[in-house]
Amino acid sequence: MVQRKILKNGMTVLFKKKRGGVVSVAFAVRNGGRNEVAKEKGISHFIEHMLYKGTPKRNSMQISAEIEKNGGELNGFTSERMTAFWCKMPSRHIKVALDVLSDMVKNPLFDENELNKERKVIFEEMKLYHDTPSRYTAEKIKSLMYRGDFSVPIIGTESSMNSISRKKLTEFFKKVYASENMILCVVGDTDFRKVCSFAENNFIKKSGKVAKPKIILSNSKQIERRNGIDQANLVFAHHIPLPNKKGYYSAQVLNMIMAGGMSSRLFSEIREKRNLAYSIRGETDSEGEYAYSLIAVGTPPENVQKIERLIVEEFKKVSEKLSEKELSEVKEQIIGNYLIYQEDSFNVLANLLMEEIKGNALNAEKFIDNIKKVKLSEVKKLAKIKKYSFFALVPDKHK
Repeated sequence: MVQRKILKNGMTVLFKKKRGGVVSVAFAVRNGGRNEVAKEKGISHFIEHMLYKGTPKRNSMQISAEIEKNGGELNGFTSERMTAFWCKMPSRHIKVALDVLSDMVKNPLFDENELNKERKVIFEEMKLYHDTPSRYTAEKIKSLMYRGDFSVPIIGTESSMNSISRKKLTEFFKKVYASENMILCVVGDTDFRKVCSFAENNFIKKSGKVAKPKIILSNSKQIERRNGIDQANLVFAHHIPLPNKKGYYSAQVLNMIMAGGMSSRLFSEIREKRNLAYSIRGETDSEGEYAYSLIAVGTPPENVQKIERLIVEEFKKVSEKLSEKELSEVKEQIIGNYLIYQEDSFNVLANLLMEEIKGNALNAEKFIDNIKKVKLSEVKKLAKIKKYSFFALVPDKHK
């Protein structure tokens, strides 16, 4: 059972008991790429990097060593509406986890020399994303589905990153990293009351301010040619209902029908029947205020238009001929995958954080029921795709 409590200092505490001698712990702030205007894009991600670079109490080596020498692993992530710092370790060392992570989110040094060095690291991260076709196409499809601030990648641009000074970074941190904006999530073999007590005693009440630039929906298509690659990578994506709207869970079922594993329709049609591609995957992406589904395919460049046509045709077939039997089988597949995913304490933690950002972490307990409630008529209706975005990165034969 998930437990959720908003403390007197405004911090939200999420907890789920999980036996096994391991605990996953995260401090998260309700701010990410979605909350940034284009000219400051990347600042949340930059702060995520800098919080591992030292506090008055610990340098960067001591931060990682205290976790790792006690058998743990330490990491973080920045999403559209959240920046999180987490560790996973033996539950007997939870005090170490709480102490180190809370020190990081409360007392970062933002050392000028470290800041300038880390900026260079992020530029290398940008290059990695650019040179990884699957990652690059995922970013590009988002830029085609939205206009304005939200279309810019979470990591930012070279221009926006160069504009972020230490002063801007510290001012942003002070504005956002306040107890009322923060979530402490713990999953594992420990005690909820002790976790709440730690958060109450170590964080003073402080309100924060998070911006919300407008999200503007769009749809468009683009083909980009690049030298030095041999395979075309394409993404087909469409907007779906928001998590608080009817049809959100139906859209997850539809995505699984289309591209969820080797038994999916598109894997069968594109790879098994026609041998047009090696990799085919589907996913949905949402953090409450936006939601879309995508299908990604790696294929020889001459197959790009053919695969786009096959995807459209398969959606049409689902809208007309999806059966109750197939729907039931896919529901069972989703539920089974979810239960396997929940075996790991970090996966449970990440899911709770995402559900909290979408509205309320307690909704995580309703996932299976919501999937079971999906109706055939809802899925068939959503499969009538009227508008979509399409991006393909293809080899440039002329260079």
